[in-house]
Amino acid sequence: MGSSWTFASGSDVAWVTDELNDPGRISKLLVRAGRADLTGAAAGMVGLGALAALTGRSTAMVVAGAGMLALGVYVVARFRERRFVRVVTRRWAASWSILVGGVTLVARSRMLLLMFAATFLVNGASDAAGRLNARRLVDIGLPTSPVVWLAALGVLGLLAGAGALQVVEARIDDGRSALRGYALAAAAGALGLLLLAAAPDALSGSFAVLLVAGIAVPLTRTIGTIWVNRRTSAEIRATVHSLLAQAEYAGEIVCGIGIALLARLAGLSPALVGCAVLFAAATALVARVAGYGALQSGPSNVNVAADPSDPTAR
Repeated sequence: MGSSWTFASGSDVAWVTDELNDPGRISKLLVRAGRADLTGAAAGMVGLGALAALTGRSTAMVVAGAGMLALGVYVVARFRERRFVRVVTRRWAASWSILVGGVTLVARSRMLLLMFAATFLVNGASDAAGRLNARRLVDIGLPTSPVVWLAALGVLGLLAGAGALQVVEARIDDGRSALRGYALAAAAGALGLLLLAAAPDALSGSFAVLLVAGIAVPLTRTIGTIWVNRRTSAEIRATVHSLLAQAEYAGEIVCGIGIALLARLAGLSPALVGCAVLFAAATALVARVAGYGALQSGPSNVNVAADPSDPTAR
């Protein structure tokens, strides 16, 4: 699964951006795609959960795998690449050139580097916290059916995320507003984790979990993807999104190990506070990105990284 998601990461965003070829519509389309992802996940949790209860977990897993396979076949058969330019000769050289171009673009833009660092921290914090939330809720008095409660909490979090994305959709084309939304979402994640660490009961702890899962995680992920997408060119877009995904995975590994050690040595509450600190650090980084963005002139949908006058380029 890890290798499959690695190859898939960012390819859908790059494909639809290039095929649509309409900067004025792509940001809102990606927000709607994020909402569809969350509502689909909620429907899948309910449907596959009911199927597992009726027929067993193995059957539900087979059905889910068959559905993914069918989706892959549909994508191959129906999704066209009308703007794709095939490389006939020197394919390895062309691939290497694209990789170098993507790495160089990120390395030379302070704004992109800061956003990549924020992505590293946010995903590390959210992944680590996601593994601690259930245990914390059980410790503070989760009801006698924790599986049902946690499943319902997961569905509510997904639906809350879809609602939050609908709220920000109208302002996503404004780059400064989008960055403020990212910073506020990351700050909400820090607040939610602090509340969970200090929660006296399962009800208040569940509210804190919804604040993280329903606001912080979906907004930061979607806004970050859109913001990076608007600052790359067609030739290297898929590569840059792949690099962004690698930053996510690296954050989950590095921060996850650190938070796990903290939980083992100091307990769950200090570990959750550590996750909150990571969210707070991401908030500060995105504030720096907004500060650099204030130096720019022109419309917010300009391909900043490709612009020689970009004041953030080294």
